[in-house]
Amino acid sequence: MPAVDWRVTRLARRRATVTRAQVETVAGRAVGLFGLVFGAQTVPVALEQAGALVPGAGAALMAVLYGAIVALAVATVTKVAVRAACLGFAALYVLALVSWPFLVADPAALDGSAPWLYYLCTVATTAAVIAVLPVWAGVYTLVVPAIYGTIRLLPAGGDAGPLLAVLDALYAVVLGVVVLAIITMLRQAAESVDSAQEAALQRYDVAARQHANEIERVKVDALVHDSVLTTLLSAAAATSPEAEHLAARMARDAVQRLDEAGATGPRAFDRVGLPVLVRRLRAALTTFNTPFTVRVVNAGGVELPVEAMEGLYSAAVQAMVNSLQHADDSGLSTRRELRIRGVRAGGCVIEVADNGRGFDIERVPAERLGLRVSIEERMANVGGIARIESQLGHGTTVTIAWPLGAEGSA
Repeated sequence: MPAVDWRVTRLARRRATVTRAQVETVAGRAVGLFGLVFGAQTVPVALEQAGALVPGAGAALMAVLYGAIVALAVATVTKVAVRAACLGFAALYVLALVSWPFLVADPAALDGSAPWLYYLCTVATTAAVIAVLPVWAGVYTLVVPAIYGTIRLLPAGGDAGPLLAVLDALYAVVLGVVVLAIITMLRQAAESVDSAQEAALQRYDVAARQHANEIERVKVDALVHDSVLTTLLSAAAATSPEAEHLAARMARDAVQRLDEAGATGPRAFDRVGLPVLVRRLRAALTTFNTPFTVRVVNAGGVELPVEAMEGLYSAAVQAMVNSLQHADDSGLSTRRELRIRGVRAGGCVIEVADNGRGFDIERVPAERLGLRVSIEERMANVGGIARIESQLGHGTTVTIAWPLGAEGSA
């Protein structure tokens, strides 16, 4: 492999220290963990102050907020509906804070102490940072402490003096702004890393394909020179039945070698990550006027050979184009999905599905090459498989898998 390809391979295999997905995962799990810790710390104070509230209000308030914290922690661990859980807790916290003055029945029982909700303020502002855009998270970080400072001045908030109320509110603002700044900077840095890595992988993809094509060109040139030209010369010089028989046998061998070379195709052993294929397919979708629902599972840590990725990409795009051209039925709305699933560390299954008009595969004319050549043969040439399932009135699903056997793997 030339030196340029070696350098590009090293660049392509380098893993980013931090990615946007990792930042979101770490931030989410941090707010889930600290939410549980801070929530546990507030339990004694909440139980002590429950007697100052309207009967039943203390238990209801604790059930709502602690339940939201537990749901937030579960969501961040499972990485399911993290933003929704963060947004839910941030909204419930504001509602609890605004309701506090109306729930306090005996302000004297608080004995000037701060409402226990104060200790969850940083958890709420951090949840808002994860759930919404930075500008709205900034507004939340300023408004919520201001609401608490106002409540702190009231008898229901402990009847603190202006100085103490302002200091408490500023302390919450400072913590919230610091968290907002840290997460925002990490997100921006991670996005820069992701962009740089994607650009490097795209350059690597091009270089690796060029290298594989050059190897194939040299191979075909040698084959033509050694087999085809020799056969032609032998046939031209044949003057006896034995020589003609030898030339015919040489011709059969040359044709067989050409068929084998065409079936084998260029083989690039360099590999790139499945997320590159995901991004390329998402970019292809932006050129379509009709939307596809995209679902990606287990893409992290999966690497594919360059030629396999090219085959998967081309076959998937052709399947999507076929759906756009043929699936729609007059008067009906067609739903389309693109599902991408990584298989272990080196396989991929792509499904292009719609609920459109469908068709009878057996009745597809032989001159229609979109299915046979652009999808099935293309995947066969790179060592994969394509399966097309369709039924009139019930839509079409094109399943593209690499390597053989990946389709049935978990």
